[in-house]
Amino acid sequence: MATTHTQGAFERSLAALDVGLSRTDPPGFEATLSELVSEPAVGARLPFEGLGLPETVTLDPSPRELEEAVTGVTAASFAVAEYGSLVLPATEDGSEQVSVFCDHHVAVLAESDIVRDIPTAFSRLSEEVGEARASAIVATGPSATADMGELVRGAHGPKTVDVLLVEGL
Repeated sequence: MATTHTQGAFERSLAALDVGLSRTDPPGFEATLSELVSEPAVGARLPFEGLGLPETVTLDPSPRELEEAVTGVTAASFAVAEYGSLVLPATEDGSEQVSVFCDHHVAVLAESDIVRDIPTAFSRLSEEVGEARASAIVATGPSATADMGELVRGAHGPKTVDVLLVEGL
């Protein structure tokens, strides 16, 4: 479980990135998620026991549903407190596309999955991604680029990001 210090660092990092943070517990999950989602919405199955996405969120979206969706909902494997980074695993039902193509990304994160720093994150990545020969995206805030001088958000991915932190998982 993340310490209070680690959670505080994560909250400050998200605020600096202009990423929203909502907290809930498993009983309040669906209601809190509904407040964050604008339709049409697509999503990838959540790996958390007892938590699922509402029927208004389309699972296994077609390319057209993905293109038309306003919100994409995925799980984050873990987060890095000092940077506010989210590690988003690739899944068979297309979580990578769901997290990148929609203008608004909602990442669902278990409170216990916040790590303090990059060395801890690399150790965990090695275990979860490296040994399985899987892939994951490390996302730090909304998509942005300054290639042409001025910072532009939403250039290659979501324009806005919210983290839904589920306590007690």
